[in-house]
Amino acid sequence: MSKKEIHDNLMIVEKKIQIACRKAERAPEEVQLIAVSKTMPVSVLLEAYECGCRHFGENKVQELVEKYEQMPKDIKWHMIGHLQRNKVKYIIDKVALIHSVDSLKLAEEISKEAVKKNVIAHILIEVNIAQEETKFGVAKDEAAALIESIAKLPSIKVEGLMTIAPYVENPEENRRYFAGLRQLSVDIMEKNNDNVNMNVLSMGMTGDYEVAVEEGATYARVGTGIFGSRHYNG
Repeated sequence: MSKKEIHDNLMIVEKKIQIACRKAERAPEEVQLIAVSKTMPVSVLLEAYECGCRHFGENKVQELVEKYEQMPKDIKWHMIGHLQRNKVKYIIDKVALIHSVDSLKLAEEISKEAVKKNVIAHILIEVNIAQEETKFGVAKDEAAALIESIAKLPSIKVEGLMTIAPYVENPEENRRYFAGLRQLSVDIMEKNNDNVNMNVLSMGMTGDYEVAVEEGATYARVGTGIFGSRHYNG
């Protein structure tokens, strides 16, 4: 994909985010676009970088680490895929935000490695808001208790919630899930736990980010809408 195509796609996505913000009476500055760059080569990421992208999202630890080493250092990297405990050590000092924390054991490992590297790990709790068996994430009614436990760990800070909504043809079908996650964040914030923010709602992907923004998303994770269809090896 050419730099011009990426630039044009970015302009379209940003415009749609602005329109969604206007509908919801929000300021566009409240929403940060994450360019989901999984499977994309560094050359393509550099083109997106030259078009102004500074937030990139990766699903796999190895891919994130390889790209981190080759890309400019002012990029904020987001770990948005499922994170295995034995891989935490490789990214703990490289990522701005881990979106996919769904268990106390994973949080404990993140805390342990953050202490070792003398960094603060910023995390989101992944909530399986639609209760899909194929998805990772804590159940909605277990999220508050999990957050209370995680908040006591050293060198870790809960910044908000993340969800991956179902794949649907009509994005309106996911509105109730985005609204549900936003309400959950409000309920958790009212508990006033130390070391817990609910400022971040990571929700919405290429197919439904406009609805997600209307319902309060602060991070929209868009891949195909920026980079076009992915090419997987094998």
